[in-house]
Amino acid sequence: MQLEPSELILNADNSIYHLNILPEDIANTIITVGDPDRVSDVSKYFDSIEIKKGKREFITHTGYLNGKRISVISTGIGTDNIDIVINELDALVNLDFKSRTIKQEKTSLDIIRIGTSGAIQEDIPINSFLLSKYAIGLDSLLQFYDSKHIQHPEIQKAFVNHTNWSKDKSEPYVVDCSLQLAKIFSSSNTVMGFTATNAGFYGPQGRTLRLKNQDDNLNTKLSSFRYNDLKITNLEMETSGIYGLARLLGHNAVSLNAILANRATGEFSNIPSKTVDSLIKYTLNKIT
Repeated sequence: MQLEPSELILNADNSIYHLNILPEDIANTIITVGDPDRVSDVSKYFDSIEIKKGKREFITHTGYLNGKRISVISTGIGTDNIDIVINELDALVNLDFKSRTIKQEKTSLDIIRIGTSGAIQEDIPINSFLLSKYAIGLDSLLQFYDSKHIQHPEIQKAFVNHTNWSKDKSEPYVVDCSLQLAKIFSSSNTVMGFTATNAGFYGPQGRTLRLKNQDDNLNTKLSSFRYNDLKITNLEMETSGIYGLARLLGHNAVSLNAILANRATGEFSNIPSKTVDSLIKYTLNKIT
């Protein structure tokens, strides 16, 4: 089946619409970062850079480190942007742009998120590294896809009951990381976590400035939730979308978080840039 121009949207140079890159511009190992400025913070450690392209908040650098080809791409903030990035990355490797058809032989990408996050458990130290084994999506992205077969309904049901989750909010979904990548990136330097991906930074993460929140006890409910040995460890805004779409499309994904804040203790890192840089170097070392 040929994909219509309104579905597979290409630029005049035949690059994918939002990312503005061609299939040959990306490696099979991809690091995603939220902040466009962080792309160069990663690629400065490459031995060489062959591609630098960008459009809007989506910046891509592709190069080599120790003989391995790596791409680093900024996603911007939120699972709405993740929907664009993961689908367009998949299109770059698994769609034929000339015939506008799906390739018979599929390519699987390794997608590694380097992000920042806030812990909600007192025992997670500031400036530590957290690997998200599971993510619970408090947004609605995955519910737009045929995805029930990759979700964990028992955990979801327990969470809804524990939090008395409002029916006016989207149904939470739980997805897990690639165990293959988790083995590579986990070590004594990482905390294994269960990450809550929120639909926003303020009210959805329990912050109050001038607006009253629907549930003033949301973060307390999140931090006190238990399912067997699982507890929610941290809050951010992308991981569940990355995990869900990657698994649906046959890619491997893992999310690594620099813990810059602890909402339970009220602390914030006094060396945030140094912590993120340390996580970048840790990640690149594990990749190569």
